[in-house]
Amino acid sequence: MIAAATRVAADSRSRARRVCTCMRTPAWWVLALLLSACGHAPPRSILPAAAPTVPQRSPARDADEAGMVELRSLVPDLAYDIRYAGSRNFTGRPVAGYLAPRCYLLRPVAEALQRVEASLREQGLSLLIYDCYRPMQAVADFVAWAGDPGEQSTKAAYYPNLDKRELLGDYIAPTSGHSRGATLDLTLQRCDAGRRCAPLDMGTSYDYFDPSAHTDWPGATPQQRANRQRLLQAMAREGFANYPLEWWHYTYKPEPTPDTAYDFPLR
Repeated sequence: MIAAATRVAADSRSRARRVCTCMRTPAWWVLALLLSACGHAPPRSILPAAAPTVPQRSPARDADEAGMVELRSLVPDLAYDIRYAGSRNFTGRPVAGYLAPRCYLLRPVAEALQRVEASLREQGLSLLIYDCYRPMQAVADFVAWAGDPGEQSTKAAYYPNLDKRELLGDYIAPTSGHSRGATLDLTLQRCDAGRRCAPLDMGTSYDYFDPSAHTDWPGATPQQRANRQRLLQAMAREGFANYPLEWWHYTYKPEPTPDTAYDFPLR
């Protein structure tokens, strides 16, 4: 009887271990195993998402070494308003790495934007550039600013409806497509015959962190919606994709160097 009891206890412990093991096993793994046993491949939707790839830092010391060009070398009279080189931005000061108001992009991206501008000029429109390549040091500066709860001097102008901590993630992240030389921020202008231009009404200012800056914001007026769509369509024709949370933000697809980020300063 003692031996039988011992066997019963051992069987109970074995079953308990199997139950505990199953409880620790992720549900997606169990479902994938069952589907595989039946000869079916598990759907991608139940598998864990792959970790995002972190771009490698390029050793390039300047635009030439990075294969980038200054956009005005292709369109000499293109309008710039590079705000991170000054104090008119959400940090309230010049951003690290912005030593001059320049717009650098990888050559294929710059040439695509040159085609966008040429097409718009036929319609009496033009681009106004806010930001292009952004050094990695600038991105780190943004993250440090967002993590400083004591600095709130620009809240009313840039994030009136958000707690500053909420900016980390959707709006400010440790890595940026701008650092890969294929992303830029811009808007549309209406120009007269003398090349006097005025920005179109997009509903919000640049770098306004709020749902009203989402490209498809339902609260936009018909004219604001039409202006955002006009920019989106002009950019899409040359391979640029919009970031839906920011009407001004576009990335050239496919990116020429998706696994490489750059850190040379703008001079």
